[in-house]
Amino acid sequence: MLETIIVVNVALCIIFGTTLIIRNYDIPRILVRKTKTLGIVAILILAFAINFTPVVSAEDSDGDGVEDALDEWANDKNVSLVVIDALGDRAFCAGGDIQILYENGSKGNFQYGQQFWADEYRLNEKIYNYSKPFIAFMQGFTMGGGVGVSCHGSHRIVGETSQIAMPECSIGLVPDVGGSYLLAKLEGNLGVFLGATGKRMKAGDAIFCNFADFFIPEAKWVETKSVLFETGKVASIEQFVSKTPPSKIKENKNIIYDAMTDVGIYTIESCLQNPLFEKELKNFKSNSPLAVAYTITMLKDQSVSRKISNALDKEYQYTARSQEFGDFQEGIRAAVIDKDRNPKWKHANIKEVTQEDLDLFLKPMSRKKMED
Repeated sequence: MLETIIVVNVALCIIFGTTLIIRNYDIPRILVRKTKTLGIVAILILAFAINFTPVVSAEDSDGDGVEDALDEWANDKNVSLVVIDALGDRAFCAGGDIQILYENGSKGNFQYGQQFWADEYRLNEKIYNYSKPFIAFMQGFTMGGGVGVSCHGSHRIVGETSQIAMPECSIGLVPDVGGSYLLAKLEGNLGVFLGATGKRMKAGDAIFCNFADFFIPEAKWVETKSVLFETGKVASIEQFVSKTPPSKIKENKNIIYDAMTDVGIYTIESCLQNPLFEKELKNFKSNSPLAVAYTITMLKDQSVSRKISNALDKEYQYTARSQEFGDFQEGIRAAVIDKDRNPKWKHANIKEVTQEDLDLFLKPMSRKKMED
């Protein structure tokens, strides 16, 4: 695969005190850098502006850099906080490289994906439980895997361009990377509404739905980061925080709550009949029926909202089996490989999904085994 070489822009070179050369690899990578001043640490996730593929520094080739760094920094008294950021304006991170998952799955190598998800979920849980401030700047698209490395942080910042979503059902997967934990905690089955339709949240929506904490105008982001690096104090961001923008989801919350009162696998389509949900209904109908059915089952399981580890376990039960027994391979084919946007799902509609179909994915499957 040809490697695209990108030179980090001058502003970020100044912030991180170094000149960086980045390569776009054929598997998801993350660049890790530690600043030399005041013991402040920054993690930089680079979202490639065309295909949103995360990239990494040329010398960091093992893919475990972020987790290793977090482990090291947790016990480093010189480290005050962690910042996770992105290059470019279009996206923070819109997920991992699903093409390589498809290639391995096509060869019958399902263990590759199982290991990928086990490693990813372990990192997500580590970020959620991290002992030091973990600050995420989420510009543009933050979706899928991008949610997992940002929305579990202690201080989650959005701006004017922010759009956050869990659209996994559109490719035969389910909201994962701990996203189900955030969705399941929402009142009035709002999480089911968001997860089953992949609805995008703007800045105000994300704050209302607890996927973000603060709105800071993006024109102030460079200064905000500079002050963080100069002071090492997470409280320094407060001076830059602006009033939370309006939220359409908040504005329509009672309509959504009422519509979703009796939501279930076989009632969700009728719950989305309000003309206000026209786009969401269209998205739902195009999503994998099996993935949506499992998503609803998962999000209505009370254990998922209690602990992030429970949520990750439930997610893994599906994702680890999604290539061999689910719709994930077909979803990637239609979206990324052939790009015909016409997936042939295993079920024509959600009413065809049976309890027997779901039982296969509901069987416990330990992600810990893959971590050993």
